[in-house]
Amino acid sequence: MFEEFFGLSAKPFARTPDPRFLYLSRAHEEALARLQYAVDEKETILLTGEVGCGKTTLTRALIDSLGEKYRVILIINPRLTPAQFLRVVAKRFDIEVPNNFKDDLLDAIYSKVYEDYEAGITPVIIVDEAQLIPGRDTFEEIRLLTNFQLDDTNLISLLLVGQPELRRRLDHKSYLPLRQRIGLFYHLGALPAGEMRGYMRHRLSVAGRTELLFTDEALDMIYRYSGGVPRIINSIANTALLEALSSGVAMIGVETIEAAARELGFIESHN
Repeated sequence: MFEEFFGLSAKPFARTPDPRFLYLSRAHEEALARLQYAVDEKETILLTGEVGCGKTTLTRALIDSLGEKYRVILIINPRLTPAQFLRVVAKRFDIEVPNNFKDDLLDAIYSKVYEDYEAGITPVIIVDEAQLIPGRDTFEEIRLLTNFQLDDTNLISLLLVGQPELRRRLDHKSYLPLRQRIGLFYHLGALPAGEMRGYMRHRLSVAGRTELLFTDEALDMIYRYSGGVPRIINSIANTALLEALSSGVAMIGVETIEAAARELGFIESHN
């Protein structure tokens, strides 16, 4: 809608997890490095972060970086019973199991994992929004997948990605067997104020614009309302672009940001 007006080739602040727009802040770069290490070393990693801080975009960037020697199994809706979880994993392995007994499913998955190992392929299981896993029994099935090992190497890489309550949940003693299998932990927070300009410039650049488009005061205001959370930054900036388009404003200042913030409910309306 506003691409032509602002000289853009794409929407720079869409809320979809497009890895092209991933801005590697110091924290995001470190998180991605740890995810890559977990994959390389066939480790289990727990990545947590607040809502909207870029966890899903990071996993998509990781997936895009992996070559043919990896089999990626991405689970984005983990509200699953133990049997349902194993069936989903088996299906992603292209396994047909004649019944739904968990032992048969585990045996079939292990056979496929070992077949991949002999072919030089590493399965990478990514459970996004893992805080939605309904019960400890499903976590126990996940733990059993980490038992797929040889004497000198693990056979799969497991990435658990979720909101901070996932870490608190796994810190409970009843989850100790799984927690002991997790080799890497990382928590992703909001962007610091000093990286705001780089974030905005990067997204605009990917969308085809070299000029920043926002005044310094507008950027400060966006940061103040968003707290540095990328998803909220995108929401305010995208709404501001629409406001600027309707007003015919080529450079976005504080007035446009205030209007966008008011529309999104960050400022109380007196109408």
